[in-house]
Amino acid sequence: MKIDAGVMGSLAGLPERARQLEAQGYDGLVSAETGNDPFFPLLLAAEHTERVELMTSIAVAFARNPMTLAHVANDLQAFSRGRFILGLGSQIAPHILKRFSMPWSRPAARMREFILAMRAIWDCWYQGKPLEFRGEFYTHTLMTPMFTPTDNAWGPPPVVLAAVGPRMTEVAGEVADGMLVHAFTTPRYLAEVTLPAVERGLARSERSRREFQLCYPAFVVTGRDEREWAEARAGVSRQIAFYGSTPAYRGVLELHGWGELQGELNALSKRGEWQAMGERIGDEILEEFAVVAEPERVVPALAARFGGRIDRLLCTFPWASDAERRAYLEELRAA
Repeated sequence: MKIDAGVMGSLAGLPERARQLEAQGYDGLVSAETGNDPFFPLLLAAEHTERVELMTSIAVAFARNPMTLAHVANDLQAFSRGRFILGLGSQIAPHILKRFSMPWSRPAARMREFILAMRAIWDCWYQGKPLEFRGEFYTHTLMTPMFTPTDNAWGPPPVVLAAVGPRMTEVAGEVADGMLVHAFTTPRYLAEVTLPAVERGLARSERSRREFQLCYPAFVVTGRDEREWAEARAGVSRQIAFYGSTPAYRGVLELHGWGELQGELNALSKRGEWQAMGERIGDEILEEFAVVAEPERVVPALAARFGGRIDRLLCTFPWASDAERRAYLEELRAA
């Protein structure tokens, strides 16, 4: 198991943070498209590190097109000397339509074609194949020498796809190199829904699970005193509630018999009652989605929950000293 750390936030402090995280022993650095562009942090991290892998988790695919992402990914792959991993996600319809003003339809089918189109572009650049991609959603048939990257010795980066529902998960198994398991995933949902869907996708591409990596951002509730416990619990509960308010993620709650909660959370979100949403997450729900443990028990709990099933784990252990963190990383790598 590889262990990753997040590098979200201000760009000003990113070089020093990236150097520190690499020195602490992390295997990868992860940037998300939330309040910042997902690629700029990794460009800085590539400049100021030597070893760690660099992954977007996620960049919103449908806010862009296959050609623009193929170029950005090629630049980061080349500049990082082969350390970049392109993590993509679809987002949800309101964000694509209202925030990005981009088209939305049949997200699983569109994503499948998006990744295949991007691979066709890379085949043109790296293998000299004619660019002749004609699909339902994307068409790419023009590439001249002026627009063909020359710094392409490292080849295309791996592509990992974020998914929750079975259809998008099958797409990940079929056309991606790995999957970003959504944090809004319980162990039961992982076992009963996610992994079988991955296997169906892998079967279509005639690959095995050994050729595919599963990445997971872990929710952790812990603390060294009562105040830290309360802050961690409130923060994680609000995040779970935010995800739970999304209609597309209702299936996770329904598997546990909590389907009605999704409608309640959605109604609260539309009224902007974010604190009240978090208060609707009781201990039973919290412990399904998060590791809840004393600091010294967090790593054994993570290993028990994810060992043998997850290939990359995003967890930063903010409460730990540098020495403790290094020990945690070694213990989890062996899981």
